[in-house]
Amino acid sequence: MIKEVCLGTSLAVLIFLTIAGVNVLPLLLLGGLGVFLFLMVERKGLGSSSGNPGYVQPVGFTFDDIGGQASAKQELKEALDFVLHAAEIVEMGIRPLKGILLTGPPGTGKTLLAKASAAYTNSVFLAASGSEFIEVYAGVGAQRVRQLFKTARDRAAKEKKGGAIIFIDEIEVLGNKRGTHTGHMEYDQTLNQLLVEMDGLRSEERARLLVIGATNREDMLDPALLRPGRFDRIVSVDLPDKAARYSILKLHCRNKPLAEDVDLEQVAQESFGFSGAHLESVTNEAAILALRESLPVISGSHFKEAVDKVMMGEKLDRKPNREELYRIAVHETGHAVVSELLRPGSVSHLTVTNRGRALGYMRQIPEDDLYLYTRDSLERQIQMFLAGAVSESIILGTQSTGATSDFNQSVQVARQIITAGLSPLGVVCEEIMSKDLLHQTIQEIIKQQEQEVTTLLNAHLDILKEISTLLMEEEYISGTTLQEHMEQAKLQSQVLN
Repeated sequence: MIKEVCLGTSLAVLIFLTIAGVNVLPLLLLGGLGVFLFLMVERKGLGSSSGNPGYVQPVGFTFDDIGGQASAKQELKEALDFVLHAAEIVEMGIRPLKGILLTGPPGTGKTLLAKASAAYTNSVFLAASGSEFIEVYAGVGAQRVRQLFKTARDRAAKEKKGGAIIFIDEIEVLGNKRGTHTGHMEYDQTLNQLLVEMDGLRSEERARLLVIGATNREDMLDPALLRPGRFDRIVSVDLPDKAARYSILKLHCRNKPLAEDVDLEQVAQESFGFSGAHLESVTNEAAILALRESLPVISGSHFKEAVDKVMMGEKLDRKPNREELYRIAVHETGHAVVSELLRPGSVSHLTVTNRGRALGYMRQIPEDDLYLYTRDSLERQIQMFLAGAVSESIILGTQSTGATSDFNQSVQVARQIITAGLSPLGVVCEEIMSKDLLHQTIQEIIKQQEQEVTTLLNAHLDILKEISTLLMEEEYISGTTLQEHMEQAKLQSQVLN
């Protein structure tokens, strides 16, 4: 209505000026330029697909298509039942949920859970990223938030659906704590508009809206966004455990031809700490390796190689000289021998092949997923980290820079021993602890474990030299081969004694 009034008034003025003999050409050019600029700003802020959050239709994607995350799915379904059974909720006098926040590491399936939520509730699904709302122009972000909620209502009405789900990924960009962006009020205005829109959600609306946010930086969010009445439920989407990893691998292998020797449970065991995205990459890389070799099926060796590639990177062409290669073999053999002595059957394989930033590596088969550690288990970790450098000192007489990463990991574990109250210092507060005392205690812990490793490797010096030479020649030794050599050495030692 306002546009029509302005247009009519402008035409009347132009006609009057023309009759009065005024040259209106400059005014027409100026007016045309103004209209052009207005349309460009409107298009960038509101009307284009790049300015508006994209509309996504999750066809046939359900919670059954998501492996693992049983607890997250269960908690999310309970929250979504409030949307499905709105009439019963009103009768009980229950306030409807306005928002659900999904938190967890990257690649754990937060976006997939949001898409499955739309299918579960038969709702319209709109997806956006927090960065899409932030612009240098004041007010544009707030207008985009208003437009997003309006679009959700319009889409739901157009498609004759009872609700819509608005998914905002990386919501920490949009919902960052107010006052942290000095001199840039656009962030605060945009967040304020989101808070207002969420406050305005009502159960009696024609289209019920539910906001689902996703972040891996919950600590950055403004407290006003996290309070009840905005994000009512916070659902943790954690890294999958062994059973969940197995479930995820099975889902991603449904359309892949597998050989009989593929053991997905073993792959799940060896991929401790992998997210769902990592596991999808493992299955994809295994298929690529099989295709590269022109094989009709994917074998177990392809999965082993794929786990290494996702974990450490692609193989490199650089070749160290023979002296350096032997040092690498001694270093990795030290890790492997100590690992087998401390936990038999723990070595998957060891190699001197360059991969990523590693000149060689020894891969362990992780234990069952552990979330609590004793001091003994932490000390065994330090011993395994130090074994490479100690084996270099014993056989070659010197150490190299190749142990830098091992030392850093040893320091972190030693620090964990101290902060957990497992050191001789007892329970301590790291914040008020002097740096000298912390450093001295870390050194004492590592020195003690270094002595333990030295004693252990000196007692098995023959097998250490034998495996080092074999590894240098073969470049790759499986865990089974290592265990056979160590068992033979043990039997020979018993015969001699």
